[in-house]
Amino acid sequence: MTDDRVNEINEFFSTRVPGLLGVETVEITSDRVVGQMNVTGPLIAGTGYLFAPAVIALADSLAAIGVGSSMPDGAQSFTTIELKANFLGSAREGERVVGVATSAHKGRTTQVWDCVVTNESTGRTIALFRCTQMILYPSS
Repeated sequence: MTDDRVNEINEFFSTRVPGLLGVETVEITSDRVVGQMNVTGPLIAGTGYLFAPAVIALADSLAAIGVGSSMPDGAQSFTTIELKANFLGSAREGERVVGVATSAHKGRTTQVWDCVVTNESTGRTIALFRCTQMILYPSS
């Protein structure tokens, strides 16, 4: 998709949870969405590492952008029906995490998106995320 679409998405989310957390979308295609988030002080848990919900917000936001950008003809909207994350690592303040969401299944009634979140500073995978979205159609 065009840079205009990326700018539109970033503007839309700027005052919503993704924007408040600092999520920035950098690439959108029909089967892939890439975004990043700088790890700032407010995103750090009492453990000294990135809060898990911030990682979920990044991954879920990128997957949602993917679904929203590739809904079937006639679809009106979508909603999450399941999500799962495996955490394999973390990040500290001053680092950046990058998420790459890809479509695993794009059907007429559901879509499944995976997102790999990586600590850009270390190159290590910190989370594997999967969500299933139900595609919603207007009432008949």
